[in-house]
Amino acid sequence: MSQLIKFLVFLLLWISAKLAAQDSWTLNECVDYALEHNLQLKDFDYTTDSNRESYRQSIRNLLPSVTGSSNYIINFGRSTDPFTNDVVTTDFFSNRFTLESSVDLFRGFQKINSIKAQKLLYKATREETQQQKFLLAFRVMQAFYDIKFFEGLVAISKEQMQVSQANYDLVAKQIELGLKAGADLYEAESLLLTDKLNVTQSENQLAAAKLQLIQEMNLEGANDITIVEGLNLNTAKNEDSLIQSDTIYQQATAFMPILKAQELRVEAAKKQLAVERGGLLPSLSLFAGTATGYFETTRDSLGVTVPFRDQFRDNTSRYVGVSLNVPISNGWATRSRIKQQKIERLRAQNNLEIQQQVIFQTIQQLVQEYESLQVQSEQSAQNVKAQELAFTIAQKRYEKGLINALELFTAKNLFANAQNENLQVTLQTQINKSTLDFYRGLPVFDMELQ
Repeated sequence: MSQLIKFLVFLLLWISAKLAAQDSWTLNECVDYALEHNLQLKDFDYTTDSNRESYRQSIRNLLPSVTGSSNYIINFGRSTDPFTNDVVTTDFFSNRFTLESSVDLFRGFQKINSIKAQKLLYKATREETQQQKFLLAFRVMQAFYDIKFFEGLVAISKEQMQVSQANYDLVAKQIELGLKAGADLYEAESLLLTDKLNVTQSENQLAAAKLQLIQEMNLEGANDITIVEGLNLNTAKNEDSLIQSDTIYQQATAFMPILKAQELRVEAAKKQLAVERGGLLPSLSLFAGTATGYFETTRDSLGVTVPFRDQFRDNTSRYVGVSLNVPISNGWATRSRIKQQKIERLRAQNNLEIQQQVIFQTIQQLVQEYESLQVQSEQSAQNVKAQELAFTIAQKRYEKGLINALELFTAKNLFANAQNENLQVTLQTQINKSTLDFYRGLPVFDMELQ
């Protein structure tokens, strides 16, 4: 019993250690977890598995088909004796067994083209699943950086609140010394309460951002999450010449899963069209079989029904043949299917062009955003320094009674807004650069999404 208790204690400690080990998450850990546990992604995996089985079955369709059949028939009333071919009115029964096999020799290359089409569709679904992994990874990254932003916003709000608290304490002390009137304390208290409200709002926004990341990861049983570090922004100066829409688009077309998937669907549509056209050609098949039966009316010279085993052996027959099927008219159904498949081929081609257009426009927007963020990043950093200096001067003037609380509040808000804007531009720059790197085929995450 003591050993069992020790084992249970060890097990509980091990589980606790495993739970405590994941106190904080890096971006790549968040992405890895999401890729493994996201339910929508699993649905795409199931679709891929289904198409893989369809492709395998299209290959198995080349194998001969084998069928066996049996029947048990009771004849009564006026019928033909299968043994003597005489018309009789006596009730009797018969039992037949048939085994037949057939194989297509030629069917307008329909099966071969069907195999090729199913293989292309299977590859297309694999690429689409890969695209969904990329999209999920970027949604996780966006949620990750939203948390980073609101964490910075909370820190800035708390800094502003601490300044307001210090000013409130200063005014309270000056009132005690008779240096200021009581109304000044109300102004300082109003500014302090405003900053406390900003802290609360920022914390609520941070909680909402964490919930978004938890939901994207499908992290069950979690109400909070702690993140650490992000992507490093290593933009070399000589890389600026490579940030061009046309160049990046050419790089993206070489590997983008969604483009590969649509290209494969275009090729599959062409093969499906060939399958439908094959229906206009004659088909040739080879068949062979064996049959036997037992008849109650089969009797020997003494009038006794021949036993089942003897009839099963003696009544056995075998056959082999070739079947030629020439389509003449089936209500124009085959030609209608061909026309429909031509439309599907054009639709697939159009969808490919749509995807190409969407990706090119997305890259254009990212490049334009990249160029504007470079300017904003430099300007916002300079603005933070200027507003910080202005606020420092305003704080000193307020302490000396040279400006009122409203003027100090304005300077403090301008400084806080400059910090918020700089934080937002910095994170947007990281996300923008990472996204452009992805379209350029560069590694963005530390793991393979295959």
